[in-house]
Amino acid sequence: MKKTIAIALSLILVFAVASMSFASDEKKEAKTKQVTGEVTAVDAKANTLAVKKDKEETKLMTDAKTKVMAGKDSKTLADVKVGNKVTVHFTAGDKNMATKIEIKVAPAPAPAPAPAPAPAAPAKKSTGGY
Repeated sequence: MKKTIAIALSLILVFAVASMSFASDEKKEAKTKQVTGEVTAVDAKANTLAVKKDKEETKLMTDAKTKVMAGKDSKTLADVKVGNKVTVHFTAGDKNMATKIEIKVAPAPAPAPAPAPAPAAPAKKSTGGY
């Protein structure tokens, strides 16, 4: 009888540990997603921003771990402005926590073409010394 109880308790313990292991694996496998679009709202105090791609708007949260970059320059959420084109990497879930925000840097405008040279003035005719 004692062996039966010991075996039953052992099996319960094994199943309990296994189920906790699977539950923790599910939490670790949070999906990382990416959205590229235009910033429609940003609130540096509340650590939030919204990005619109096509007709769908994604609301995101940020924290101290969120990296904000413009090219190779490190920035802050306060540097992100409505209308900026961004790519945001985030962990999908209830809060959509942003891990990295890449502000798309506009390419430098092409230099204006040089103005065409002015036409040469016509040569004066000689009057023959009169």
